Amino acid sequence: MNREHINDGDVRSPDRALRAVVFDLDGVLVDSFGVMREAFEIAYREVVGAGEPPFEEYSQHLGRYFPDIMTIMDLPLEMEEPFVRESYRLAHRVRMFDGVPELLGALHQQGLRFAVATGKSGPRARSLLDTLGVLPLFDHVIGSDEVAHPKPAPDIVLRALELLKVDAADAVMVGDAVSDLASARAAGVRALAALWGESDPAPLLDAEPDAALKNPEELLTWCLDAAR
Repeated sequence: MNREHINDGDVRSPDRALRAVVFDLDGVLVDSFGVMREAFEIAYREVVGAGEPPFEEYSQHLGRYFPDIMTIMDLPLEMEEPFVRESYRLAHRVRMFDGVPELLGALHQQGLRFAVATGKSGPRARSLLDTLGVLPLFDHVIGSDEVAHPKPAPDIVLRALELLKVDAADAVMVGDAVSDLASARAAGVRALAALWGESDPAPLLDAEPDAALKNPEELLTWCLDAAR
């Protein structure tokens, strides 16, 4: 599948109608990149001290659980406490992407069910969605601390399917990281790439998602077509 074609929102026709959508959180539903950068830099300077915080490298691993990223980057796990603390402190600055409230409203009217499967911890994800006033829209919000193996393993998507009571063939996962797509594929779920956040689109397109959408409006069209 060539990159130009998939970037135009190419759709592989599903055999069964869409019943549920599993969303990643950061970079898909909410624009938290600036807050994430600030929290990471504060945590790095507090725990490591000298040197420039390697946020660009950190951002290449988004979608994974924070302690897993620290292990990959050979950074102290002690960075998690100040990172989480600052993330809570700055949460009021996080906003939903333009078009996401309308997307959720339209899909809800269509009768689709929603889950969030995020690299964040469950309590932090639920707190953020509650702060934004949209937590009741989601049937389930699952954090990486609530499954045995976080993304790119399939556990979090499989847990979402279990809670939503739908088969893999009836669901789709929307993510902005290769780890999201890998988790979806390993769970047998169609994988959609969200290209409207800060993530580099090239690795997402190279992973050959079932569709790559430029904005929430394109995702809405895809989901409505798939739900018929």
